[in-house]
Amino acid sequence: MKPINNRIDEIKTNGYQLDFGIVFESAFENYKKIVLYAGLMLLVSMILLMALTVTGLVYYIGAENMEAFSKSMQHPSANGISLNILIPLYAVVILVSGILSPFYAGFLKMADCGGKGEEFHISSMFTYYKSPYFANIFIASLLLSLVSSSLSVLFELAEMQVIGTLISLTISFLTFLTVPLIIFGNLNAIDAIKSSILIVSKQSLTLLGLLIVAIIGAAIGFFGFCIGLFFTIPFLYSMSYTIYSSIIGIDTENKLEE
Repeated sequence: MKPINNRIDEIKTNGYQLDFGIVFESAFENYKKIVLYAGLMLLVSMILLMALTVTGLVYYIGAENMEAFSKSMQHPSANGISLNILIPLYAVVILVSGILSPFYAGFLKMADCGGKGEEFHISSMFTYYKSPYFANIFIASLLLSLVSSSLSVLFELAEMQVIGTLISLTISFLTFLTVPLIIFGNLNAIDAIKSSILIVSKQSLTLLGLLIVAIIGAAIGFFGFCIGLFFTIPFLYSMSYTIYSSIIGIDTENKLEE
């Protein structure tokens, strides 16, 4: 059995300790090492993604229908035509999200390099498009997006948007360690999702507090004409990396084997 599985079994039985202050300080130190490079990479990728998204919507819906589409999206249950657009749109979003997930996992790779004092290159952003990472990241993203989006649509149709949003946020919270468990722990998609839920549930209040602080820190970028947001969002990746490192450890398997 791999050491990562031993560690997860230990957590399942005995739980784990996590110091809020130490984790926050470590995450901030990691963030300072990657902020400039990560911010630039995030800015460029978002500009390209937005351009592709707008182009795709205009092509799919038609420029003359964009305003009507925007209004119909606010009340999908009130117009059957909007549902015909909404469902395929969600399908495309889920698919694109799965394809892009390995790229954004590259920011965790960047945080790892920062934590180890190693050089990071642009090509490193595409590290997880290789086997076996891509398939597992894609499947995990697809499953989680499908579940979350389906519930959102159902509650939207039932005019219970607040409940749908809360459930989606809860799913995101419980599974936020899924990708780190895949890329650093070499778990498959299903095991990573189940392990993330187990790990997060053991210290949910502490982890929720850390993520809320990280989100508030990332939101500070709004005060920089929103451009600053691209340089504060990387703090979320540093926090996720530091949380994983503090709970599971990085290169645990190699150290134990040696």
